[in-house]
Amino acid sequence: MMKKLLSVCLLSSALLAGCGGEKNEADVEGCEHLQEGPGAAVSASASATGTLPAVSNDHKRYDISLPAGNGGNVGSVSFAAAEASDYVFFLGSNVTLKVTNSSGETVSFEESATSSTECTNVKGRYVAPLQVGSYTLTFGPTSESSVSLVIEETAHADEH
Repeated sequence: MMKKLLSVCLLSSALLAGCGGEKNEADVEGCEHLQEGPGAAVSASASATGTLPAVSNDHKRYDISLPAGNGGNVGSVSFAAAEASDYVFFLGSNVTLKVTNSSGETVSFEESATSSTECTNVKGRYVAPLQVGSYTLTFGPTSESSVSLVIEETAHADEH
């Protein structure tokens, strides 16, 4: 009986450690790519409609320039979620982020923070549950002229 109880405790501990590790892995990856790249320059669209420049969760840092808009700099890019999963959007500047689906509905964030325990480069951290499909990411309005973005899928945080 004692061996069974010990086995159950060890299995439970392993499961808890495994579940907690996903968030940490995504943060480690997000910090790594914010700090070290590789980087790709993108000019955001002043409009949230039409053909938008694309970003991906491909282990890159996107350095996004934001055009001047009403009340500050604001810009939009597109993101295609290939899998239904939670995606973590890491920002290198304290800039607001809004995610909308192809129907124009705002996606609610499961979590949002202005930092990460893994590094000081993260100034915005947003977790959104996305289905397969296209999304619009809108940054601002802000006084910042650019924002760095890294996107990590929580289920596959360390696939290079």
